[in-house]
Amino acid sequence: MRLSSSVFASFCLLIELLGIALFLRGFFPVPVKSSLSSKSKLSDLPAEPLAGNPNSTKVPPPLFKRVVIILIDALREDFIFGPNGKRFMPYTRHIVERGSSHSFIAKARPPTVTMPRIKALTTGSIPGFIDVVMNLNSPAVLEDNVIWQAKNSGKRIIFYGDDTWVRLFPKHFMEYDGTTSFFVSDYTEVDNNVTRHLDSTLKRDDWDVLILHYLGLDHIGHISGPHSSLIGPKLLEMDDVIKKIHASLISREAEGTLPNLMVLCSDHGMSETGSHGGSSEPEISTPLILISPLFQRKVGLEQPAMVEQVDLAPTLALALALPISQNSVGRLIPAVFEEASLREQLRFLHMNGHQLSSLLRDSNPNFHKEDGYEQFRMAEKTHGNWMKLYMDGNTSEVLGNMGKKLLKQYLEALQAMSAALSKQLGKYDMYSMIVGMSLILQVLVLLVLAMPEALSRAACVDVPVASAFLSLPFYLLCLLGSSIHVLVCTSAEASCYFCSLPWLLAFTAILFSSALLCSLVAMAARYVPIPGSPQPKTSSDWTLSELDILLLTGTVGHTLSLGASSFVEEEHQTWYFLLNTLCLAVFQDVCRKYFRERRRPGDDEEDDPLLPSIAEEDASQATFSPAAELGVSVGSEKWLALSTPILTLACCRLLRSLNQTGVQWAHLPDLSHWLNSGDHKVVLSLLAALSLLLIFLLVQRRCSLVSKIALALGLLGVYSYRAAVGNVLFPWQHSGRSISKGTGEARFVYIFILGILFTGVKDLLRSQVMSSAVEGRRLKSRGLWEVYSGVVLLVALLFRAHNLPTLACCLLIQTLMAQFIWKKLHYDAAQTTIMHYWFGQAFFYFQGNSNNIATVDISVGFVGLESYVEAPAVFLTAFSTYAGPLLWACHLVCYLSSERDRAALSLGHGSYCFALLRSVPAVFYVVLVTALRYHLFIWSVFSPKLLYEAMHTLVTAAVCLP
Repeated sequence: MRLSSSVFASFCLLIELLGIALFLRGFFPVPVKSSLSSKSKLSDLPAEPLAGNPNSTKVPPPLFKRVVIILIDALREDFIFGPNGKRFMPYTRHIVERGSSHSFIAKARPPTVTMPRIKALTTGSIPGFIDVVMNLNSPAVLEDNVIWQAKNSGKRIIFYGDDTWVRLFPKHFMEYDGTTSFFVSDYTEVDNNVTRHLDSTLKRDDWDVLILHYLGLDHIGHISGPHSSLIGPKLLEMDDVIKKIHASLISREAEGTLPNLMVLCSDHGMSETGSHGGSSEPEISTPLILISPLFQRKVGLEQPAMVEQVDLAPTLALALALPISQNSVGRLIPAVFEEASLREQLRFLHMNGHQLSSLLRDSNPNFHKEDGYEQFRMAEKTHGNWMKLYMDGNTSEVLGNMGKKLLKQYLEALQAMSAALSKQLGKYDMYSMIVGMSLILQVLVLLVLAMPEALSRAACVDVPVASAFLSLPFYLLCLLGSSIHVLVCTSAEASCYFCSLPWLLAFTAILFSSALLCSLVAMAARYVPIPGSPQPKTSSDWTLSELDILLLTGTVGHTLSLGASSFVEEEHQTWYFLLNTLCLAVFQDVCRKYFRERRRPGDDEEDDPLLPSIAEEDASQATFSPAAELGVSVGSEKWLALSTPILTLACCRLLRSLNQTGVQWAHLPDLSHWLNSGDHKVVLSLLAALSLLLIFLLVQRRCSLVSKIALALGLLGVYSYRAAVGNVLFPWQHSGRSISKGTGEARFVYIFILGILFTGVKDLLRSQVMSSAVEGRRLKSRGLWEVYSGVVLLVALLFRAHNLPTLACCLLIQTLMAQFIWKKLHYDAAQTTIMHYWFGQAFFYFQGNSNNIATVDISVGFVGLESYVEAPAVFLTAFSTYAGPLLWACHLVCYLSSERDRAALSLGHGSYCFALLRSVPAVFYVVLVTALRYHLFIWSVFSPKLLYEAMHTLVTAAVCLP
C-alpha cells in the first residue's frame, strides 16, 4: 500500500495519540470514590452497635460552637516548631507549649499545590496529579465535602482570602472576599485584604465557621525563598493575627455554652528554593494546631505527633456533628475527642470506621481480604457486647478496661483501612499501559524505517499491509494476542480499562497491532543486504563516524533511561555526563585535525553534500574566517579551537556548582545560596554586572547599530530592575534601601525588547523582497540574529541575578563552538542539531530546574505586571523555565540559516531538508527523542518538560521552511 507522506504522517500521528491516550488512562489511577452518587446524610449514619436490643442512631452532640480556620499558605512546620519559632511566632509558640492546644505535623501528599490540598482538607480524599493542571482554573467541587455538609446543616460560613475557595465552593459562603493567588509579586495587600475584615467580623454573632486563607508567605517564598529577610516580618504579622483571633474567641466565651475551636494549618510547605509542588520533606510537612478551651493545658513543648492532612476533614465533621464525606480516606484525630465520654468516643470511631469500610467495599473487589476490614468487623462485634454491658448499668473496672481495649482496636482498624485506601491511588492499570506503549513503539519504528522514502523526491511510503494480512505470522500473532487478552481480562483482580472496551473493538486493535508488526518486519527486511546481490549506492546511505556513534548511543540511551524513576529524578546527572563526554570527543577531533591528519581535496567532501570542496573553502578564507570575525590572528585560531572544549568543560563545572538540582541532593547548599545571602550582595552585584557586560559583547556583533544601542540600554535596565527589587546594588546605593516591585524598570526593558524584535522581523521581511540574492541572505541572517538578541534580552530580564552567569556562559559556549568547532571541523547539520539538543537539555538543569514542579519559578510570570493577567503570566513563566533549551534552539536556527553556513549556500530547499535529517542521529532526534521520550517521560508526572520537546522539534523543522 503506497501512501503519500502527508497521509502517512497523519496516520502515524493518529495512532500515536491513541497509544498515548491509552497509556495515560492506565497511568493515572481512577480516584477512590463511593458508589453512592448522593452526599452523606445524617439519616444514613450507622446505628450504634447494640447486641440483642434495638439499635440507636443517635448522633453525639457537637463539641464546638464556632470554628475559625486560619490557613497560612506555604507555612512550614519548622517555622513554628523549629528553632526560630519563638523568635518569629512567639504567641503561637507559647500556645503550643503552655496553652490549651493540640499540635501535630500534618503530612501533605504530592502534588503539593494549593487546589489539590484544599480539596484534601475539605473532602478527606487524596487528589490525583491531574489536579496540578486544574490548579490553574479550579472547577467547583462536586463530591461530598465538609463545607457542603456544614452549609446543608444550616451553619453560616464566611470566607476571606485565596479565591480558589470561591471557585471550588460557589454559593457556599454567606459572605466572602477573594483575592487572586497567582500574583506572587504582591505579598502585602493580599494579606491586608483579609485582615481588614477581622475587627468587624469577630464582633458579629451571625456566623458559625470563619475561614481565612493568607497568601503572603507563599508569595515571599516564590520571590526570594524561605531564608529571605522578608520571612521573619511576615511570620510576626501572622502571629499577631492569631493573637487577635484567639483573644477575641476567649473574650466571647459564655458560661454554659460550647467552646470555640481555632484551627491553624497550611495547605503545603515550602522547598529550600521557595517553591512547592514536589515531595521533599519541607514541602509535605505542615503544622496543624488545634486551639480550644476544651483541651487541657500543656506543661511544656512536646514532640508533635504525625497525622495525615486528610485526617482534618473527618475530625471537623464529627466535632461539629456532621456526616463524614463519603470519599474521605482520613481517620479522626483521637486527641480532639479525649474530653468526650467513652461511649461517645467509641461512637465517633464506629462512624468513622463504617464510612471507611463502606468506601473500601466500593473501591476494592477484594475488600474482605484487607486486615483493616476484618479488624473493624471484630471491633464492631466487641462494641455491641460492650454496649450491652453499658446499657445494663455495669460500672465495674472491667467495663472501662474493655472500652479502652476496644478503643485501641478501633484505631488500629481505622489506620489499616485508611492506608489500604490510600494505596489505591498508587495502583496502575499496567495492562492498558503496556498496550499503549506497544502501539507507540511500533509507530516509532515505522517512522524510522519509512523516513528515507518519506523524504525522497517521490514523497511516498510503501507499507506492505496486504502481504502482512496473508502471512502466517499474522495469524499466529492474532491468536497469541487474543489469548493474552482473554487471560488477562478474566483473571485480573482489578478492572482494566482496555478490558472494559467492547470485545469487537479490543480484537480489532489486536488485529491492527499484529498486522503492523508484520509490516515492520517486511520493511526492515528491505534494508538487510542479500549476499551476492549488488546494492545500489544512494544518497541516503548512512555512514557513522565516531561522533555519530556517540550522539546516537547517548541520545537513545538517555531516552531508554527515562523508564526508571531514579534516572528521571536525577536526569541532570545523565546530561552532565553526556556533555562532558561530548566535549572530550570534540577535543579529540580538534587534535586530529590540527596535529594528525591532513585533509586532501576530494577525500570526504565528494560524498557529503553539506561540505564544500577544499578549494571553495580556501577561497572563502580570504574573505571570511572565524578568527577574523573575532579579531584574532589566524595563527591563534588553532589554539582557540583547542581551548574551546576545555573552556566549555570549565564553564559546565562552574554552572553545576551554581545550582543544586534533582531530588537526592537538592537540599545541599550551593553557590546561589551563598550569593543570595545578604552578606554577599556586593559580590552578586559585581558578578551580575560583569555577566551583563559579557552578554552585550557576545550578542551585539551581528546586530545593527540601532539594535546595539537598544540592547545596551535594555541590559542597563535589567540591572536597574534587579537593583529595584533588592537583588543587587548600584555603587551609590545602601543595602538598607527600600525594595519595590520594579514594575517601571521592567517595562522599560520590555520596550527595548519589542524594539529589537521589531527590527529583526523587519529585516526578515525585507529579505524576502530583495532583488539581490546575496543582499537578501545578508538581511535574513541579520534579522534572525537580531530576533535572537531580543530573546536573549528577555531571558536576562527574567533570570534571577545569580543565574545571569549561566546566560553569559551559554552565549560564550555558543560563540566559541560556532566559530571554532562546528565550522572548522565541518560538522554537518545533523551533528550540529544533536549537539544543540544536548547543550539545551544540560542548560535546562544548569538554570536550577529539575523534573520536579517545585523548581518552576512562577514569580517571573509577574515581572513588569501590576496585577494578575493569565496569558502573559503563563508565557513568561514557561519562557523562563525553558530559557536554556529555547536559546539553543534559536541559536540552531540562526546558525543553520546564516549566509556564512556553507550548506545554505550550496543546497536547494529540498536537498537541504534531506541533509538536515539524513543521518541516524538526526532521525532519532526528530522522531525517537520526541515521541518515545514523550510517553516514557510520563513516568515523571512532576515535570513540565513535555512542552519543550514538541517546541524544540518544531523549531528545528522550521529551518526547512521556505
